[in-house]
Amino acid sequence: MDVKDQLGLYYYPNPADKRVRMYVRHRYGQVEFRLWNGEHPQIWDGHDWVPYDAIVAAAEEYKKRKTGVDPLEMYDIHVAERLLADEGGAGA
Repeated sequence: MDVKDQLGLYYYPNPADKRVRMYVRHRYGQVEFRLWNGEHPQIWDGHDWVPYDAIVAAAEEYKKRKTGVDPLEMYDIHVAERLLADEGGAGA
């Protein structure tokens, strides 16, 4: 389910937890993501938009270390592209 509010277009990276949202936008020729967490608003305030290229680089580090959560699970480019296409945000 996609939703749009005053912060932008988002999806739930974990559909069972509606307190966490992943916002998406298309800017400078690429998809960008930004995490929002209702229990930790400082996450939104302290972190800017992240281009997908940076997420892919982080995923490569994850594969080497195998610790934490694979970034590609949370920052889903396929979901983001579909939402942006549905919204009319070309580039997907």
